[in-house]
Amino acid sequence: MPTSTFPASLYNLLDVELYVVLGIMCLGTFLFYKSFLKRASNARHQSIQNHLKTINRQFFVLTFLFVVYLLLREQIDASVLVKKLTPYIATMTYIAGVVLFVRVCRLNVLMYLFLGSMTVGVPLLLVNIFSLILFVSISIWSVSHLFNVQVAPLLATSAALSVILGLALQDTLGNLFAGISLQIDKAFELGDWLEIQNGSNKIVGQVKELTWRATVLVGWSDEIITLPNKVMASSQVSNYSPAGTPIVRRQVFRISHTQNAYAAKDLLERAVSQIADIRAIPSPMAYISDVSEHWIELKVVYFIDSYGRQYLVGDKVYSFCLDILTQNGFKLAHQIFEMKKTDEVKA
Repeated sequence: MPTSTFPASLYNLLDVELYVVLGIMCLGTFLFYKSFLKRASNARHQSIQNHLKTINRQFFVLTFLFVVYLLLREQIDASVLVKKLTPYIATMTYIAGVVLFVRVCRLNVLMYLFLGSMTVGVPLLLVNIFSLILFVSISIWSVSHLFNVQVAPLLATSAALSVILGLALQDTLGNLFAGISLQIDKAFELGDWLEIQNGSNKIVGQVKELTWRATVLVGWSDEIITLPNKVMASSQVSNYSPAGTPIVRRQVFRISHTQNAYAAKDLLERAVSQIADIRAIPSPMAYISDVSEHWIELKVVYFIDSYGRQYLVGDKVYSFCLDILTQNGFKLAHQIFEMKKTDEVKA
């Protein structure tokens, strides 16, 4: 622990070497972006560039305050006003440097996460937690080293308060740690379509955001679904958006026994193959799935990439296949009920 007291301890900390280190960190962040994130999406480039602009503004503010501080230090014995003003400028300079340091570290962590996902969004939960821990750590260090405040006894005396807060925030902390585990496990990413089975409840939606408390989904009708992270961690989650994993869907058509089922099957396969949203590999296929007294049931199986477009693609498949069958003389079958009238038997 240094023996010098405030503001002498602050004056000893603010030097040109520390300013140069922060400048090198800003330059290194810019070079990291230019070197490793060339293939990122346009939205991601825009986000990083906005962060870089904020860092540049913060660096200019720091530079201005640091220059003013150096000028005041040279004239600190010249007048009483300069002597009183210097500690305030030094404190503002130090705070500006801390904010810049946290912002630079935050952006570097964010870009590191971007490396593993060039196009899909990255939840900010871990980045926010990292920024908070870093800022709290620097604040505790600053109070201890600049003002000679013994932090350890304060933390010890606040143990009872910590227990009370822990009990009061039990659900919040549970959701927080559940969100951290979900992000570390990487069971899903932003933009993925999920099916969450929690007991008898089934929820389907696209991941929009992962916050401190909850996972936010967008449902089929653009409704916002907010699920606590504890519920997400304890539920069965099916992810329908992994890269390279096609989604299988089926469509059923029924024709009468008087029509050629094999010709209809070939027509359906060719028709489905012409729809752009359907994968060529694995190729679509049609087969006879059921035969009853009323119809022959044909089932078309096809594969798509977008879980969120399955109903739109299904509508295209049904409409296009129905048109093709109609153009070739096929009609869909329907169930027939026969009713006969009989004479009553008289006693």
